[in-house]
Amino acid sequence: MENAIQYLLEKEAIFKIIIEKYGLPTIPKRPQGFETLVLLILEQQVSIDSAKATFLKLKAEQPNFNPESLFSFSDEAFRNIGVSRQKTSYIKALSHSIINNYIDLESFATKSSEQVREELIKIKGIGHWTIDIYLMFSLQAPDIIPLGDIAVVNTIKELLDIHDKKEMEVYVAKWSPYQSIATFLLWHYYLNKRNRKLLY
Repeated sequence: MENAIQYLLEKEAIFKIIIEKYGLPTIPKRPQGFETLVLLILEQQVSIDSAKATFLKLKAEQPNFNPESLFSFSDEAFRNIGVSRQKTSYIKALSHSIINNYIDLESFATKSSEQVREELIKIKGIGHWTIDIYLMFSLQAPDIIPLGDIAVVNTIKELLDIHDKKEMEVYVAKWSPYQSIATFLLWHYYLNKRNRKLLY
């Protein structure tokens, strides 16, 4: 991480401001595999706290917590623990893809970020934000910036006064090959400024 931070400090003044004010960020890690992807589906467009509560209820109902058990779990049972119809369909689509060997999650550790993205994007309900977070948190991909993440986008708007998504894409390219560490710095600023805990 030291090399990445040094590189980013040379490229971008705002990172110096963030580190001087709030220190270095925690680099989050999540296990690779099915459970993390289900949790990420639950986290789409809701708070991390509320998604985690639903995830724990689901784990209590399904202690085996594998694609087979969640695929056969009824829509009504999902609804009873607070999973929307839409997210239920996404979890089942993911389960179906794994059961039928359309994707092999274990193989992702040896594939490039682009290959992983190509495979996951085919699954209903798994978009670029979910893939970006999985790549960063579970596969420790070093060069990802999720411009579909509201906290990242709002921090770029605030600190760099860039409001157009295309302009953002062009601008942040200079943070490569350490865009993931840059993202963690942006989140670090966003959460600390709002006195929010770092929950990953």
